[in-house]
Amino acid sequence: MRQLLVTLIFCLPLALMAQNSIVQEGEFGVGIGAAHYFGDLNTRARLNRPKPAAGIFFRKNFGNYVAMRVSGNFAQLGYSDVYNTHNEYMRRRNLSFNTNIWELGLQGDFNFYRFMPGEPEFRFTPYVTFGVSIFNYDPYAYLNGQKYFLRPLGTEGQAIDSLHRKPYSSMAVGFPFGVGFKYSINDRINLGFEVVYRFTNTDYIDDVSTTYVDPSLFPLNPDGSLSTAYLLSDRSYETGDRIGIKGRERGNSQNKDAFVTAMFYISFNLQSYKCPSAF
Repeated sequence: MRQLLVTLIFCLPLALMAQNSIVQEGEFGVGIGAAHYFGDLNTRARLNRPKPAAGIFFRKNFGNYVAMRVSGNFAQLGYSDVYNTHNEYMRRRNLSFNTNIWELGLQGDFNFYRFMPGEPEFRFTPYVTFGVSIFNYDPYAYLNGQKYFLRPLGTEGQAIDSLHRKPYSSMAVGFPFGVGFKYSINDRINLGFEVVYRFTNTDYIDDVSTTYVDPSLFPLNPDGSLSTAYLLSDRSYETGDRIGIKGRERGNSQNKDAFVTAMFYISFNLQSYKCPSAF
């Protein structure tokens, strides 16, 4: 106890007088913004259907230029062929989807300038960020006003044993890459904005990837009516004659799906105090 009191008596006044005694260990932050999907239903990377996104993160600083971040993010994604008026085949295809994304990521952040919250000359910096993430997705669509999850239906024949098409996983890997900037209001609070693009290892965020299968392979319902899988695999009947014949392209499996988020955030600095030298 005596040693603790002596340390406080000598270190605390010096810490209060010396700015360099305050060590910015890291930040805890929350953000909100928008997300957008790119893939087989949005091949031109159009940004015309943004949806909500939000996230939380902890950033550990390793000096004034480099940090490591652990983040958890939520995003809604979705698109429809009704927006593809530039391409008659895609418009006639008439597919659509929505999905919720739950993501856990690990990223490195690299500041362009020295960043020291609370010091006027070092309170702003742009930065780049990149890393790796895992995320959960489960695309769904609506038919006659009712919501159906698409993965269990096997709309590209994944549930038909004779086709040997494996069901896709609801988990995937992402590779975030982005840019941002942050500004310290004071030594405790920062504001920022960042745009992060995710390359992914899946082509099924939208439930569209390969070719149509023989529609006769989809089993009928017990009452003899067409199954939900059949009706959602090829929705061109809503825009004219069916185009979904066996082997015809439904999507492009060579290009993986991707998504981007743009978020404003506020973060709170986590500080420690180092006893400065008296000499």
